[in-house]
Amino acid sequence: MVIVVAIVGLALSIPLDALIGAGRVAELTNTSIPGPAGPIRAFVAEPATPGPHPAVIMIHEWWGLRPDIIEKATALAADGYVVVAPDTFRGASTTWIPRAIYQVSTTPPAQVQADLDAVFAWLAARPDVVADRIAVIGFCYGGRMSLLYTLHNPAVAATGIFYGMAAVDPAALRQIRGPVLGIFGGADASIPLPEVEQLERDLTAAGVDTRFAVFPGQPHAFVGGMEAINAGGAAGEAWQLLRAFLAEALRSQPQSRRLPEPTAHTQPITFFGALHHRFICGW
Repeated sequence: MVIVVAIVGLALSIPLDALIGAGRVAELTNTSIPGPAGPIRAFVAEPATPGPHPAVIMIHEWWGLRPDIIEKATALAADGYVVVAPDTFRGASTTWIPRAIYQVSTTPPAQVQADLDAVFAWLAARPDVVADRIAVIGFCYGGRMSLLYTLHNPAVAATGIFYGMAAVDPAALRQIRGPVLGIFGGADASIPLPEVEQLERDLTAAGVDTRFAVFPGQPHAFVGGMEAINAGGAAGEAWQLLRAFLAEALRSQPQSRRLPEPTAHTQPITFFGALHHRFICGW
């Protein structure tokens, strides 16, 4: 009887949390972008200086849009990018793991790609955006989708993957034109490091400019909001890697400018051989 009550309570709580989540998304977004199934809600952050600027599409975690994504989008805009953080769950946002799992499992990847196509086209048409310098980055579920979207749209100029993974045909990676940055945690129980190493090898073999870094002792989703990033440590260093990567990929930095060398917080992925247990996070 207790189990039945628990199951019923869980089933009823998901639609209730969905109603609350819709309100969260409405509060966090400031723009509507025409999409294939109606307006796509998004948060857009713009530089204070005149354009045209490179642009970044930032894909949220499996929770949906939350304040930490808004903070990171605003911070990147201060670096001189037009940043769009779209709501790829079309109104859904949560702080509850069962609801997050439900959001990911019921949102078709093809639907997400269609919405991202609309966001990409909207950015490319803006007079203050350099149309051939649009990057896609994402976190967790968003990291996975950033890789999949780059495979779907080879016009993506650069790709940032924060602790996201997807099963990809190695041959398909040859169509990626821009560089790929991968950030992973050495103590991430959801992504086995051998899979990270294999993805890096496949990207490199496909001729993709690949920059992967694993942060020893760091769990999944270790790069939080700007408060954690500004405090330094692994989160701060990962953010600086992203900034350097985007500056080189999108802002015509000299080819001699490379990402910072790994420090005490980072280590090449080939130094790791332990297999971690998988925890579902949108992939």
